[in-house]
Amino acid sequence: MSVAALAQTASQTITVKGTVVDSITNKPLGYVTVALLDDAHQPVKSAITKEDGSFEVKASVRTTYQLTFASVGYQGKILKLNGQNGTIDAGKVLLSPSENQLKEVAISGVRPIMKQEIDRISYDVQADPDSKGLSVLDIIRKVPLLSVDGNNNILLKGSGNYKILINGKESALMVRNPSDILNAMPATNIEKIEVITTPPAKYDAEGLSGIINIITKRNVGQGYTLALNTRVNSVFGPGANINGTYKQGKFGVSLIFGGGANGNTTTGFGNNENIFASQSAITQTGTNHQVNNLHFGTTELSYEIDSLNLLTVSVNLFATGQTQNILQASKTDSLGISQQGFNLMSSGYNNFVGVDASINYQLGFKKSKEELLTFSYKYSNAPTSQFTGNIFSDRFNYPLALFPDYNQYNNSGNKDHTIQIDYAAPLTKTLSVEAGAKAILRNNFSNYNVNNRDTVTQQYVADNALTNDFNYHQDIYSLYNSYDLKMDKWAAKAGLRLERTDISADFISAGVTTTPSYNNLIPSVSIERTFEKYSLDLGFTQRIQRPGILQLNPFVDRSNPNFVVTGNPSLRPELDNTFDLIYSNFSKAAINIDLSYAFSNNSIQNVSSLQVQNISNKSDTVTYTTFQNLGTNKTLGLNVNTNMTITKQFTLGLNGQVNYVWLSGSFNGSNYHNEGITGNAFGNMRYKLGNGYAITFNAGYFSGQVNLQGKSNDFIFNQYLFSKDFFDRKMTIVLVANDPYSKYYTSRSTINATQFYQASFNQNYYRSLAVRFNFRIGKLKGDIKRNEHGIENNDIKTSGKTPVVTQ
Repeated sequence: MSVAALAQTASQTITVKGTVVDSITNKPLGYVTVALLDDAHQPVKSAITKEDGSFEVKASVRTTYQLTFASVGYQGKILKLNGQNGTIDAGKVLLSPSENQLKEVAISGVRPIMKQEIDRISYDVQADPDSKGLSVLDIIRKVPLLSVDGNNNILLKGSGNYKILINGKESALMVRNPSDILNAMPATNIEKIEVITTPPAKYDAEGLSGIINIITKRNVGQGYTLALNTRVNSVFGPGANINGTYKQGKFGVSLIFGGGANGNTTTGFGNNENIFASQSAITQTGTNHQVNNLHFGTTELSYEIDSLNLLTVSVNLFATGQTQNILQASKTDSLGISQQGFNLMSSGYNNFVGVDASINYQLGFKKSKEELLTFSYKYSNAPTSQFTGNIFSDRFNYPLALFPDYNQYNNSGNKDHTIQIDYAAPLTKTLSVEAGAKAILRNNFSNYNVNNRDTVTQQYVADNALTNDFNYHQDIYSLYNSYDLKMDKWAAKAGLRLERTDISADFISAGVTTTPSYNNLIPSVSIERTFEKYSLDLGFTQRIQRPGILQLNPFVDRSNPNFVVTGNPSLRPELDNTFDLIYSNFSKAAINIDLSYAFSNNSIQNVSSLQVQNISNKSDTVTYTTFQNLGTNKTLGLNVNTNMTITKQFTLGLNGQVNYVWLSGSFNGSNYHNEGITGNAFGNMRYKLGNGYAITFNAGYFSGQVNLQGKSNDFIFNQYLFSKDFFDRKMTIVLVANDPYSKYYTSRSTINATQFYQASFNQNYYRSLAVRFNFRIGKLKGDIKRNEHGIENNDIKTSGKTPVVTQ
């Protein structure tokens, strides 16, 4: 590639210059975005006018160009140019003030990367020049208020309590371990990522920290486009992704399909626990061998019956398979004397298949194109099957008669039916209304059992004490009404959402049923004041955190006999209050600052205690981890995000956050209190070398989490990219090096309980080299039409947690 680049002859250039002025005052306009677009309406070169309104843009000669001008508070302008070698003087370019102030504030460069709206911040992925070489998970590190820790957990304001939507809708792709999908999905599939800090009343009340809305790529009349993205990774294996859009007349279809094999990985783990009462210590070390693969896809179909009637259908699919073999050694000492020991080999699988399908009918009205009535139905099914076979060896004081080999099974998941009606209409030129009704009929289930191997017959026999069928029916009925006011320099949005939750939890095998129900009235208020070069946004909302199936599931995971994990079907929803104050400046250097405060008085916490297990005449002291509604959770946070263009070739970006966290609660007869500072920072530098070459350096720091009973360690991330564009940017090859200085990242966590102290570690591969290839064909001059409203089931907890890394 270097030889080819050097062999190229010098290309002819075109230089466009001029001055931008206000059409009314005739005063020069500074900081106007000026962009030169090619025939495909793609930006070739861009600049920002100086304080005297002058600008100059240079590019290679082509047949035709379009020169576009954009500035907040002014109507956009497009000039058509004939490409020719030399200089074109556009003269005095007049921009007319907008009749209405812009509804959103652009706060960055050429094609604005960030936008601040009254209740959300959006990150334009397609405006990020590194998007062709990064996964969606990589891009998330750059998005204001978002971060990714060392285990690839996605966090919003430092919290895992949020909801992820795809195109404004809940998707089966995000039900289990969304980081797997987002790490395998190239960023070229994504149009933008929205962080909804103050979700309006039309959204379900779930997601304490807010909502992450990932909008897939939309192309702009008739025709098709098709793109292929592939990767080969030195550790995590190959992956491929294809996305395309076709539009002909009233019919349109878009699709994304992809998958990957994460290869064979072997990592280490360990636990050390000191039990105070018995002065004993448990030490465990082991290795974890995994093979993973995943497949995902999403399809949207659109048919415009006429100008007022629209029918859309969408289908999302996701499947992942994991086989796992764990070998661990465990020993217990007391005062330096061995008390117990064994080796354990665990092997099994974890398979998940998710599917959801929705149909939407949108009715328009002749008197106003903004008046819409939408009817929607959605079906979702997300089952998981788990199996682990456990065989002991080298036993010491761990008798076979009391602790036999065993197998454990768990088939769990959820099935949802959702019906929704939405109405939106303008009341006046400045005031609009939204209202609707919704019903979610959800069935979470878990059928689990443990089979012990009989010491005489060597056959596996069901352990009735560890076998149950669990059905958890959760029906949510809601009404919402909100109003949106837009004036010259002020904007406001306010609404109420009433939710009724009916619950029926049945332990079928045990013959136990519980039926708690509750009502919630959720307010949401956002106010925005726009100034000449910056804006201020203030928001308040209440949010509900309903426990998900992973927290509710009473299945007792005994794959590590000394450290037992289970859910809690008695969990109640958590209610959170959040305040946000956001400053956005969109002049020379784009900057966004968010100050937030949130508190909850019955937060759901992960807690551990010592318990003596007496099941089927077996007795042993184990560490028992579950979830409880405990005490208070308060967080004061500050997020700063900025993008700077140092020169035409060199850009800098920074996304940083610092939080102070207070946690308190009572558990197992003891009072706990923990507080501390958490934070993260992510920086990126990019330099364009010319002739389609560019280099990028990304680096980040994550401080770790503060939990009620302990904390986790910090994490440092770095990444290098070298990219080359070919064929007028239709093909891109990117070389990626992730954390080349160390083969593994080791995550460490501690638990300080009144009965014991525990320190754990888990090893993850991190150093890897990858090659990414992107290629697109076709030309599309319009997008398939999508309904403006639809089902958005953002009402259950997701943590963004994944144990698998796929770069």
